[in-house]
Amino acid sequence: MKLNEHQLKLFEDLTQLNGIAGQEDEIRNYLKKAYTELGYELMFDNLGSVIAVKRSKNKKAKKVFLVAHMDEVGFMVSNILPNGMLKANAVGGLNSETLLSSRVLLKTKDGNYLKGAISALPPHLLKGTEMAKTEIANMLFDFGFTSKEEAIENGVYLGAMMVIEGKMEILNENRILTKAVDDRYGLVLGLEVLETLKNVDLEFDLFVGGSVQEEVGCRGGMTSGYLINPDLAIVLDCSPARDTSGDNMALGQLGQGLLVRFMDGNMIAFKELLDFQMKCCKEAGVKYQYFDSPGGTDAGNIHKLREGILTLTHCICARGIHTCSTIFDTNDYLAARDSLLTILRHLNTKEFDFLLGARK
Repeated sequence: MKLNEHQLKLFEDLTQLNGIAGQEDEIRNYLKKAYTELGYELMFDNLGSVIAVKRSKNKKAKKVFLVAHMDEVGFMVSNILPNGMLKANAVGGLNSETLLSSRVLLKTKDGNYLKGAISALPPHLLKGTEMAKTEIANMLFDFGFTSKEEAIENGVYLGAMMVIEGKMEILNENRILTKAVDDRYGLVLGLEVLETLKNVDLEFDLFVGGSVQEEVGCRGGMTSGYLINPDLAIVLDCSPARDTSGDNMALGQLGQGLLVRFMDGNMIAFKELLDFQMKCCKEAGVKYQYFDSPGGTDAGNIHKLREGILTLTHCICARGIHTCSTIFDTNDYLAARDSLLTILRHLNTKEFDFLLGARK
């Protein structure tokens, strides 16, 4: 297996926790415990983002912020019907065609989980336009209740979190199937950075953390970024692979390394940072590939804070993101880890002066 037992455990622990935007408590508590056990100081913004702080001995230290979002896509209960069925609002971008008959988990008022499914009629009972795509607002979530009263007695309430079940499976040494790789990938990588650099003196203060509500508008990236006001932000996220059709010319190929994300829907990358990123990939001996996207990451809000923040994305791609069946390549994760550690080890006063002065 390309990943060691510790890395696999981090991925299983974090992907199997549940947390839609605004309800990231399980992930935050896990990170708080992990950061504290490693001996790091903690910071929080008022929306729920959590950050570990590694202080430098350098009295004129710059600030570097590594951030990954904690939330995953899912649902929030919007109605409890008289027959005990539930209706829901989507939280984040979900493709309704991937959902019917999926098994779901609902977190009750007391924190327990109920198991259920998204109801689907068999094709021979559908007529005409009923065969068309079912919108999420019209889907029925079935937890076996016979009445509204029974659902409420079992801890169901309006606003309750629901997620699709997605057990982690190791397909082979290169590929892993699980839910919420977007963006538990980044949280795993952040923890590995903190573990690896724990006893390494850096010229800068390092802030590593998890942001909230990225899937609904990159909100925690903005608030935590404003809190820290870094000289450099590096956003760790997972983007959609485009190789499922077999087109090996499409940008975003599984197993081809780190994404050099030169443009997306809310940020045009800093060329000087991309050059530095690719230089560090070459030094680390890992693959990298160019990538663009109509979507965005926390980088979109962070780079516009205050007078502008030097910001870099450090992403991998995966197949089936925003579903419970995401597949990622372990080689891509290792490429991202090794190149990120190389970047952090090479950040010094001279490099900061060049990067911060490149557009002045």
